[in-house]
Amino acid sequence: MPVSRRTALTSALIGAGAAVGLSARTATAAPLAPTASPPGDVVGAITVGYQGWFACSGDGAPINGWWHWSNNWSQPPSPTNTAIVSWPDVSDYTSTYRSAYPALGSGLPATLFSSYDQQTVDTHFAWMRQYGIDTAALQRFNPNGGEGATRDAMAAKVRAAAEKHDRKFYVMYDATGWTNMQPEMKADWLAKMKAHTASPAYARQNGRPVVGIWGFGFNEPNKTWSAPVCLDVVNWFKEQGCYVMGGVPTHWRSGNEDSRAGYLDVYHAFDMLSPWMVGRIGDIAGADHFYANVNTPDQAHCTAHGIDYQPCVLPGDLQSGHRAHGDFMWRQFYNMVRVGVQGIYISMFDEYNEGNQIAKTAETSAQTPVGSGIRALDEDGTACSADYYLRLTGDGGRMLKGQLAPTPVRPTQPTVGGPTPPPTGDLALGRPASASSQTQQYGPGNAVDGNAGSYWESANHSFPQWIQIDLGSVRPVRRLVLSLPPDPAWSTRTQTLSVLGSTQGTAFSELVAPAARVFDPASGNTRTVTLPATAQTRFVRVVFSGNSGWPAGQLSGLAVYAS
Repeated sequence: MPVSRRTALTSALIGAGAAVGLSARTATAAPLAPTASPPGDVVGAITVGYQGWFACSGDGAPINGWWHWSNNWSQPPSPTNTAIVSWPDVSDYTSTYRSAYPALGSGLPATLFSSYDQQTVDTHFAWMRQYGIDTAALQRFNPNGGEGATRDAMAAKVRAAAEKHDRKFYVMYDATGWTNMQPEMKADWLAKMKAHTASPAYARQNGRPVVGIWGFGFNEPNKTWSAPVCLDVVNWFKEQGCYVMGGVPTHWRSGNEDSRAGYLDVYHAFDMLSPWMVGRIGDIAGADHFYANVNTPDQAHCTAHGIDYQPCVLPGDLQSGHRAHGDFMWRQFYNMVRVGVQGIYISMFDEYNEGNQIAKTAETSAQTPVGSGIRALDEDGTACSADYYLRLTGDGGRMLKGQLAPTPVRPTQPTVGGPTPPPTGDLALGRPASASSQTQQYGPGNAVDGNAGSYWESANHSFPQWIQIDLGSVRPVRRLVLSLPPDPAWSTRTQTLSVLGSTQGTAFSELVAPAARVFDPASGNTRTVTLPATAQTRFVRVVFSGNSGWPAGQLSGLAVYAS
């Protein structure tokens, strides 16, 4: 079962206090409070909490299951076996995996991404760069159980993506449920995570590598470490030369409600404090109440003690109707800038299983499974583009950095330039497929269903054979990604193939000449075929003239891209 930070929303928290009654005409930006630290990778920056904790059966992850997509990870997510709160927009992913949900409202299969695919992580960090997000805090839960190998791999994938896209990242330990945390967290840092600080992309503040620790002092049964134990861990990391950020209870300063009493020395030991806010507010009135009664005195306390203050800003639980098409999130950005905070932590980047994600999300019911009840971004009647909350976060970052004057009026439009542009991802996903032949139930539709485990197989001992996709209209086509199931049982094989194209489906011309393509499970069993820059076609046909592993043409994936 997945570990979750979500705490139950209570009427006392979700509707806390009446609105503070702020006027757009009279409100002005308060002078910035003196900071304990100069701008760096977390001070003066937008940091996103990055889970990277989604896996799918067939993606090659050591965890070998539907990690955090379903309650029973051994089975695909379905209406009766689901952990999904919001449905992702998967247009930008080259690999997706078919769930057991009904088809989307558009008729396309209900597929999901895997965080274990490097292209997924690369896509996420490309978004961060595009939308002005500075730093990602990679969440790391107890790595000593069955999740450890997958979490180790995710750290390496995040590092590679951050380096590729010129973003910063750091390791943020989540101590939830970690019984033997004190020695094991230290050992994990020395044996594994410390090595990542050698990366030029590893976040630094005040010249020191950043480490986050989330969970100390919470008044919850899975966070029972004593104050001396917590203080020892914080001080140990500081002795290692780290700048230590603490994800702490909302009411850390007063030591009540969600905070245990007697932990103030622990909180004061952190270099930066980031109080948790998910489940504490759900509307603008609540955000204003916390601004006046929690955030403002928090900042004063931190300033007096030389601690950097990095409160959470959240988009709101989409399924619970908290978002108000961005007004809720923007109010928090405005309030935090008026407080004069040193940085902002977004909760969270990719938390589709809790509904608080800013990453690209289904825009309408056409992109969510039929009958699922999962809300899309237009749930309150306002059309929003899939990237809306990424764009909103970018504008919030500009306001934090002084590039945009503080304003209670949201500058970010829910959509840009009219209708949302067509998807930039796999043009072949869910499109009509045909073939020269098939064996048994292994039809051509299996190559475009988003399921890496299903496949097309032609008639045996009868080359040449072909499989063909109808893209629906003539489009520029630049590359194909061909794949076989990633299961190691599919031994390495060489398939000789060519690519043909046609604008009308009858007369075909050769786009790529016949060539031997090696498919190796050790490298994901995929091959990319680059097409001429001038290629424009509606029908894409892949012709097979040989296969060293089986006497037939075989493909589990035929993905087509315009770039």
